[in-house]
Amino acid sequence: MKMHLLTARSLFLLALILGAAGMVQAQQLEPRAYSPAPVGLNIAGLAAYYATGNVVTDVASPVQNIHARVDMMMPFYGRTFGLLGRQASVTVATPVADAEVTGDVFDVGRAIERTGMMDPQLRFAMNLIGGPALQAEEFFKRAPETTFGASVLVNVPLGQYDRAKLINLGTNRWAIKPELGFSHPVGSWVLEVYAGVWLFEANDEFFGGKVRRQDPLQSYQAHIVYQLRQHLWLALDYTYFSGGESTLNGVPQHDRQNNSRGGATVSIPVGKGQSLKLAWARGVSTRIGSDFDTIGAAWQMAWF
Repeated sequence: MKMHLLTARSLFLLALILGAAGMVQAQQLEPRAYSPAPVGLNIAGLAAYYATGNVVTDVASPVQNIHARVDMMMPFYGRTFGLLGRQASVTVATPVADAEVTGDVFDVGRAIERTGMMDPQLRFAMNLIGGPALQAEEFFKRAPETTFGASVLVNVPLGQYDRAKLINLGTNRWAIKPELGFSHPVGSWVLEVYAGVWLFEANDEFFGGKVRRQDPLQSYQAHIVYQLRQHLWLALDYTYFSGGESTLNGVPQHDRQNNSRGGATVSIPVGKGQSLKLAWARGVSTRIGSDFDTIGAAWQMAWF
């Protein structure tokens, strides 16, 4: 029984890695997330991501040499609309994944594989300063301006989950991320800064019949975007996240995160109303948690 308890403590990080849509809740790198758009715009597409890397645990942990691979497909749909004279949007994403985790438990190799649905995500965003609600004809005549917006991202606990298993694709708990975003154009450049925090519901059906709680996880992003023309742009991306220590039946698990990631994104027009976005990211510093390399591609189509 002692072995199972130690293993559970050490593998909590893996539950976080596999249980969040959009490639790990706090690690998302999303340039142009608060860019203004005309109202009445529909956007649908399909994103594919591949992530592989190690999971950093305490040196005293009986679980070491942890490596994970995650393949994910994520169809998404969004629409912009006017709200109180400001431009707003709603987006829904429903990811599915195939994931494999390997590691040594007391020097004995173990492997786990999961395939299925992850937690869907819903996002509501609204520009508070700049970005008024404009029809397409008015919107494309406007000059670029500074915008300040807010969003709420919700993880809906509908992903694959079995309380008899430690590693799951779903999280069996609601999670919500309020965020503020600032975007400032300078010629062909755009400077962006976001600040948000993940808030987690308790999981009352965690592995072994335990109750798992997690502290808020702060998330910060910065992006430098160079706009070549409509739908053709390049971005350098950086994110830092801190906090999120968990408890098991009130016992601290000493898994506070204090990590950062960097990457790059390019968007390329591929036809009328269509674009292809390519992204790459890797861990810059990792105290506890995932140290992943991630590559992704997303095709999207826009129409009124």
